[in-house]
Amino acid sequence: MMDFPELALPIIEEMREAAKLNPANAIAFQGSPGANSHRAALEARPDMAPLPCYGFVNALDAVKSGEAGQAIIPIENSHNGRVADIHFLLPESGLSIVGEYFLPIHHALMAPAPQKDEARPTLKSIKAAYSHPQALGQSRAFLREHDIVPLNFIDTAGAAAHVAELGDPTIGAISPAISAQLYGLDIVQDHVEDAADNMTRFVILADKPTFLSVDPSKPAMTTFIFEVKNIPAALYKVLGGFATNGVNMTKLESYQVGASFSATRFYADIIGLPGDPAVDRALEECAFHSKELRILGTYEQARKRG
Repeated sequence: MMDFPELALPIIEEMREAAKLNPANAIAFQGSPGANSHRAALEARPDMAPLPCYGFVNALDAVKSGEAGQAIIPIENSHNGRVADIHFLLPESGLSIVGEYFLPIHHALMAPAPQKDEARPTLKSIKAAYSHPQALGQSRAFLREHDIVPLNFIDTAGAAAHVAELGDPTIGAISPAISAQLYGLDIVQDHVEDAADNMTRFVILADKPTFLSVDPSKPAMTTFIFEVKNIPAALYKVLGGFATNGVNMTKLESYQVGASFSATRFYADIIGLPGDPAVDRALEECAFHSKELRILGTYEQARKRG
């Protein structure tokens, strides 16, 4: 817990104590209070107690150890792509995806509030800004336009707390506006994200999978990973199985397994769920052409695809 900025520790301790009262009703998130993941936890699971964790691994481990009943993790952003390491961490965690949540992302540039006789911070006075790499990437054009040097930090709200501790009027943070309230900063400019439709997709994980029945009125998603056999056209044949069975694949991403660069694993989302004959046939064909196939979760869509 001491890895968090000192200014955030009292708030974190209060939240941790609240989560301990009923761990099964706690939801772990990565970051300091005020981060976008904190917002997502509050909005996606308003009846659960949010539990701040330093890193993604810590948030997943909180569920595995019983400190929390669920975890909410960002997986991809509409303008900055997938969140680093998540595709490795989710399969290794042993947890199941039980839900998803889409959070509109708005960032603010904030800086230490002026002390006595000091001028208020302005865009011209800010020379550098701390934030999570995703937030920096989502505000890349803004930072470049105003000659502000981006500096990486473990999370957006932690960056705000760190900047408050530094007290340097030339160093700012890019973080949700609520962070300015929590850590006593001035908002220099709101909505510094480069795109108005900036959106992050989160997945919600638990130690046991959900069991959904086939119900056309409630569209479901199934997320899985697979590693094709090292033979010609293996991926083509896998994708053909979904096409011929009329199963819509909404996401397909590849990443390397190990250091040999000879094995590629794929992360995929499809519309539908096991138990639907078309989905079962498509997954059966996928398994036939793969060395590994593992379902990470089946859950209701939070947003309609297609």
